[in-house]
Amino acid sequence: MAIDAWLLEGLAAAGPASESLPEPLPAPAFRLYGWSRPTLSLGWHQRRLEPHWWDLVRQGRIDLVRRPTGGRAVLHGADLTYALVWPRPQGRRSEIYGRALVWLVRAFAAMGLPLRSGGQAASLQRSSCFATSTVADLVDANGAKRVGSAQLWRGGHLLQHGSIQLDPCPALWREVFGGDPPQLQPLPLAGEVLEEHLLGSAARWLPLLAGDSAGTADVPDDRQAGLDGPRPPVMPLSSEELASIAPLLGRYRLTESVWGDTSPELTMPRAT
Repeated sequence: MAIDAWLLEGLAAAGPASESLPEPLPAPAFRLYGWSRPTLSLGWHQRRLEPHWWDLVRQGRIDLVRRPTGGRAVLHGADLTYALVWPRPQGRRSEIYGRALVWLVRAFAAMGLPLRSGGQAASLQRSSCFATSTVADLVDANGAKRVGSAQLWRGGHLLQHGSIQLDPCPALWREVFGGDPPQLQPLPLAGEVLEEHLLGSAARWLPLLAGDSAGTADVPDDRQAGLDGPRPPVMPLSSEELASIAPLLGRYRLTESVWGDTSPELTMPRAT
């Protein structure tokens, strides 16, 4: 979470371009990663925390972190998370969500599992991100939510997070949320093969890599669509960059002693 926020803050620190001093777009960033153990991430403005979640933390069943982006709680561990840092995207929020999700729609269509945008209204009464599906999310043909996404804007630049649920554990899901996980169809790919498939689709269809004209999330089930694009350069973080990220860790690590802290340094606007 700290790395993703740091990438966005690097764009925001450059300041917005002006008509008199137009600047070239800063470099975008894209990350796809998993989790070493079950972790519950809370949206930045989420203040309702179920009391039994602390019991699960004390028992070592889950870890607890806060995201810089908005939305409700997401259970990680049986998912893949993506982070897209997009310099100055243009358009309405719903349009930008669609353009930022088209790579996932194409990737799942190629696996024979079409996805479409959700159509429900956002709910502040539910603790789980996967309890509702809005335009920010992707659902399968049966309406089960496969991907939940959320955004944070800084200086006209965007960080979009998303959780791609693969095979959530029903028992742990019920422990955390008191209900069953989405009833998702099994994927034909797994492990590194799945990750390579998703990365190839991102290289082919992400608008910032494909001329900013990759379309919308509601695209046909085109199984013949080429998913192999030229891979963007992989740029591991240097030791100096990791040292600059380290002070941000405290913003996103949640413990009972810091829960409820609303000090100014923990305030981040426009997280949705």
